[in-house]
Amino acid sequence: MKYFISATVLLGISSWGVRAQQPVSSCTGATSCVSGASCNKLNDYYSQCLPGAAAPSQTTTASAPGGSSTPAPSGGITSFLGGVNMAGYDFSSKTDGSFENDSADPPTGQFSHFAAQGVNIFRIPWQLMTPTVGGTIDPQFFSRYDATVQTALRQSSNPFVILDVHNYARWNGAIIAQGGPTNEQFASLWSQLAAKYKDNSKIIFGIMNEPHDVPSIPTWVTSVQAAVNAIRAAGATSQFILIPGSSWSSAEALPTEAGPALLGVTDPIGDKSKIIFDVHKYLDFDNSGTHTECSTNNIQVFTNLVTFLQNNGNRQALLSETGGGNTASCETAVNEELAFVKSHFPTLAGFTVWSAGSFDTSYELTVTPNPDGSDQPVWVAGVRPNLP
Repeated sequence: MKYFISATVLLGISSWGVRAQQPVSSCTGATSCVSGASCNKLNDYYSQCLPGAAAPSQTTTASAPGGSSTPAPSGGITSFLGGVNMAGYDFSSKTDGSFENDSADPPTGQFSHFAAQGVNIFRIPWQLMTPTVGGTIDPQFFSRYDATVQTALRQSSNPFVILDVHNYARWNGAIIAQGGPTNEQFASLWSQLAAKYKDNSKIIFGIMNEPHDVPSIPTWVTSVQAAVNAIRAAGATSQFILIPGSSWSSAEALPTEAGPALLGVTDPIGDKSKIIFDVHKYLDFDNSGTHTECSTNNIQVFTNLVTFLQNNGNRQALLSETGGGNTASCETAVNEELAFVKSHFPTLAGFTVWSAGSFDTSYELTVTPNPDGSDQPVWVAGVRPNLP
């Protein structure tokens, strides 16, 4: 989603990215946080209350998704996916390659909390993984990140885990292959990361979060293709790859902006069934994901997207960010949106809502469990009924 913090909150090949996390509640010490949370300094500019590990809530069972008339592509995503973003590693703000106090590990207890309710996919964003452009992944940071990934993978729901480069196709404000890092430098990052997970088919590679204001879509497509090629060349041949369009990965814009060009991205291992479109769509009046009230259920947007996907090789898309505030309008709209997504599986392969993890429960779009283990209203009324 769109965040508005300093432009120094940047990505994973040193300092990539512009849209930092939506501001969360600040704090000055333990007494300024609610019971069960602690004050954690993230950088020189702000601190935030971080929740402890919440106890699992009671499991609820949702009905199976209604199928659309079009079958999934051979080798595509064959089971409906429903889950949540686990934010924290994307709270980075340093640009010098340092990893100390620049992010917040998602609380491990949340993974079992959500898995017990049927969540079968987690998205784990990060923004800072290599000290220099095109350099080697920092082993200290990677050990932290991988520990979280492994915690997610161990859950009883046998979930998929999306590795999300949360950097808006930028490094210090400059776009990949369009004044910023080269395609080769971008591919180097993905080659290293793919090699570490090449033997686990439950990993999904989310090659870039929310490219926006991209001057040349054809050039961006070459960057996407470079990342796909690097992942496969590293030996990661069983995993799905999420490819994003433009306009903040907009589900509304995809059919008419980057989507037609991205249809040409090929997979070195064969057909395109493991290349999935990565889309986002929020429900507030300006689609920014920064307001607690919802003004749309996005059904027309997803109707158009389904038509585009089915008319162009029966492709699939995954809604990797959506969400709303804990308000009556969003409880209704999120439920309607996700019910539509679920009813149009397999063309729409699933969703991960924004966001839990290290967000405080006071954050506008929080689905972070409360310290007592209870869930947020929008999760209970809007998300949970539409889980697999």
